[in-house]
Amino acid sequence: MEPSNDVALDIIVSNVVSVFRTRCHLNLRTIGLEGSNVIYKPEMGKVLMKLRKPRITASIWSSGKIICTGATSEEEAKLGARRLARCLQKIGFKVRFTDFKVVNVLAVCSLPFQIRLIEFTKNNRPIASYEPEIHPAASYRIKNLRSTVQVFSTGNITVTASSRYDVNHTSYCV
Repeated sequence: MEPSNDVALDIIVSNVVSVFRTRCHLNLRTIGLEGSNVIYKPEMGKVLMKLRKPRITASIWSSGKIICTGATSEEEAKLGARRLARCLQKIGFKVRFTDFKVVNVLAVCSLPFQIRLIEFTKNNRPIASYEPEIHPAASYRIKNLRSTVQVFSTGNITVTASSRYDVNHTSYCV
């Protein structure tokens, strides 16, 4: 392909997973009764709380550990986590927002052509693997960036990395 015909592909971040701690014990039953937009799951020992803006779902454990999913950027994840901590403060807990960390960033991209996965795996054997009995995509691992690329035969690609920076650099490696 000539350089003049290169097409820029849009890599869209679809999910950011983050974790933070409250540094206090949380009574899940109280959160379930007094909180808004909550689902109390006593059999799993957690409460699910949803925020509308930013659109985030949080899993809250009694130890004070909270996992937030559904954000589309790292800034949105932090804002949602802080809003969640504020909601818990309003219920009456002495929450301190600490140890915030983005754990996982999932991005998607669609190529304008299909991919022959068997040939792709053979050409990239040490870092690519494809087992159609287990999963319909070929896995391509980049160890120095700690990211995984799932390549589907339809041309769809999902990138899982630990930060937005790693997602951007993974796109240059593949």
